[in-house]
Amino acid sequence: MKRILMITLFSALFCGCGGGNNSEQVTTMGVVEFASTMVQKDVRLIDVRTSKEYAEGHLAGSENIDVKAADFAERIKDIKGKVAVYCRGGRRSLKAAEQLAANGCTVYNLDGGILAWQKAGKPIVK
Repeated sequence: MKRILMITLFSALFCGCGGGNNSEQVTTMGVVEFASTMVQKDVRLIDVRTSKEYAEGHLAGSENIDVKAADFAERIKDIKGKVAVYCRGGRRSLKAAEQLAANGCTVYNLDGGILAWQKAGKPIVK
C-alpha cells in the first residue's frame, strides 16, 4: 500500500511539472503594472488584434501580430525574452501569451485589454 501511494505521489509530481502548463511564464496584470512593464527596454510589446483594430488605435511602440492569422505561430516562433501582449478585452492576448510562453518567453498579459487601458485614461496612438 505504501508503495502504491509513493508511485501515485511521484506520478502526480512529474505530471504537474512540465505537463505543458506555461502559466508560470504568463503574468496577467492590471493597467498600471502593465504600463510600467511595457516600457522596459528588454520588453517587446505586441498587439494581437486584427490589423483593422490596430489601425483604429493601439499602444505606442507596439507591433501588430494578429493571433487569429494563419501564420501567427510562424511569426512568433523566433520571439524570445520578455513580451507584453494585449488585445481588445484580454482573451485573445491570453491565448497568444500561452503560445509565446510555450516558445520560452516570459509574457505579460494586459488584463481587460485595450478597453481597460482606455477606461483608465491611458493614451493610444492612431
